[in-house]
Amino acid sequence: MIRRALGGIISPTTEELKAIGKQYHFEISDEELDYFSAVIEGFMPAYRKIEALPDPKPPVKYPRTPGYQPTADENPLNAWYWRTSIKGEPTGKLAGKTVAVKDTIALAGVPMMIGSAVMEGFMPDYDATVVTRILDAGGEIVGKATCEDFCCSGSSQTSVPGPVRNPHNPAYSAGGSSSGSGAVVVAGDCDMALGGDQGGSIRIPAAQVGAVGLKPTWSLVPFTGIASVDATIDHVGPMTRTVEDTALLLEAIAGYDPDDARQSPGIKGEEYTKACTGEAQGLRIGILEEGFGWGDDSKDTDAAVREAAHAFERAGATVGQASVPMHRDGVDLWTALLIDGFFVQLILLNGANYGGRGFYDTRAIDYMGRSRKTMADNFPAGVKLLTLHGHYMLEHYNGRYYAKSQNQRKLLTQSYDEAFKDFDILALPTLAPWGMAHELSGDPTPSLEQLIENSFSYHVNTCPTDLTGNPGISIPCAKINGLPVGMMLLGRRWEDGTVIRAAHAFQELGLYHNSP
Repeated sequence: MIRRALGGIISPTTEELKAIGKQYHFEISDEELDYFSAVIEGFMPAYRKIEALPDPKPPVKYPRTPGYQPTADENPLNAWYWRTSIKGEPTGKLAGKTVAVKDTIALAGVPMMIGSAVMEGFMPDYDATVVTRILDAGGEIVGKATCEDFCCSGSSQTSVPGPVRNPHNPAYSAGGSSSGSGAVVVAGDCDMALGGDQGGSIRIPAAQVGAVGLKPTWSLVPFTGIASVDATIDHVGPMTRTVEDTALLLEAIAGYDPDDARQSPGIKGEEYTKACTGEAQGLRIGILEEGFGWGDDSKDTDAAVREAAHAFERAGATVGQASVPMHRDGVDLWTALLIDGFFVQLILLNGANYGGRGFYDTRAIDYMGRSRKTMADNFPAGVKLLTLHGHYMLEHYNGRYYAKSQNQRKLLTQSYDEAFKDFDILALPTLAPWGMAHELSGDPTPSLEQLIENSFSYHVNTCPTDLTGNPGISIPCAKINGLPVGMMLLGRRWEDGTVIRAAHAFQELGLYHNSP
C-alpha cells in the first residue's frame, strides 16, 4: 500500500498496522489488514478537516512585552525563571498587588518550560484563567517563578535553571515543586504568588521558606491553562507572606470556569477576607495524632507544632486530640495513583487530560510529544523513575492499582469526614518525615540517591488531602536553628473560609515573624 499524506496527516501502512496489532496480541490476516487499512483511509479525511479548524483559546485581554530572563545578580535565590510587567485593570481588589505565577501556568507571549529542558523554548499564546482573573482584579503579573522539573520533586534542586535557595539560609532547600513561588514572596520580591499542588507542592515549599500556602478545596480554583499531573489531584492556590493576602488572592481567582473539566457550574468563591477576624471563638481544633511521630527527623518539629496548636486556646478555640485512622494509608494510595496517573498523563498522553471536557492546549501537546521523543534523556531522575515504574505497572497490572486507589479515596475521605464531625480544623505538621528544609548539596551534580531521597521525603502528611480534596493551609509557627517550621490546618471541603479564619487567628497571636 502506498503511504499517503492528507493535509499533513500521514496514513498508516499495512506494515505499521500489523506491528501495532502485534503489540495488542491481535492475530490479523493479510486480508483483514488490507480491509482495515482501507477503512482507516476512509476515516483520515475527518482528521484533515479537523486540522484546518482554528483552535478556540482562552483570551489574552491585556497587552504585554515578552519580559526577560533575570541575571544572577537580579536573582540571587534563583527563584525567578522569567520577569515580566503585565498590568491589568487600574482598579480592583488586587490593585497595587504584584503577583508571580508558577512556571506551569500559561502566560501568553512568555516562555514556559515547567522547569525542564524538554519544554525549553515553548511559549503559550493564551493566558491561563487564573492569570486573566488576577489581571481583571487589578493585579500586576511580575514574573514566572521557578518550579521543579515537571514538578516531580518536593525539594528545590531539580529545575533546569538550578536549585532555588531558601531566603532564610541560601544553603538550604526552598522546597518544591512550587519552589520559586514561596521564595519570591518571602524574599519580598512580590506580594503574592500562585503555586500548584498535586502532592503537597504548595504547602511543602511554604513550610520550608515560612510562607502562607493554601491548597484550596479541589476544583474551587480553575486549572485551565496549567500543566496537569492528574486531573483528579490537580490544585492551584495562593502563596503569600500573610493570611490576609492569601484570602484576597483566593477571592480573585476562585469560581467556575466552563473551560475546566474539573469544575461544575455551581462552584463559586466567597469573600474570604471576611474570615480574617483574628479570633477563633467557638472553633474546635483537633490535633491529628496520625500526623505526628513519623520518625526521629521530625521530633523537634512535632513538638513545635503541638505547642502551636495549643496556642489556639488563646484565640478562643477549644483544642483536643483527633484521629483519622486512614491518614497514613493516604500516602500509599497517593503513591499508586500518582505513579500510574503521571505516566499516563505525561508520557502516554503528552499532558492531555483525555476524557474531560474543556480546553486542550494542542500546541503544548505537540511540543511535549516531539520533545519527549528527542530529549527524553534530559528528564530528571524522578521523572525517569516514575516512567519506568509507571510503564511496568500498567503493562503488568493493567491499571488495577490506579483504579483501586481511586476507589479507596472514597473511604479515605470518609475517614476525614468522621473526624470533622467533632472538629472544625485538624492541625498537624506540614512536613514529615523530615520536619524542615534540608541542606542543599554543594555539588552541582548531586548523586542519584540524594536527588531521589530529597525529592520524595516531605509529602506524607500533605498528599492524603490531594486525594480527598479537603482544603489545607501551611502557616509558619516556629523556627528551629533559623529555619521555619510549618503547621498545616485542614478543613472540611468547601469550607476554605474556616481554614483561613483559623490561620489568621494563629497569625494574629504574633508567635512567629517570617522575615528572613
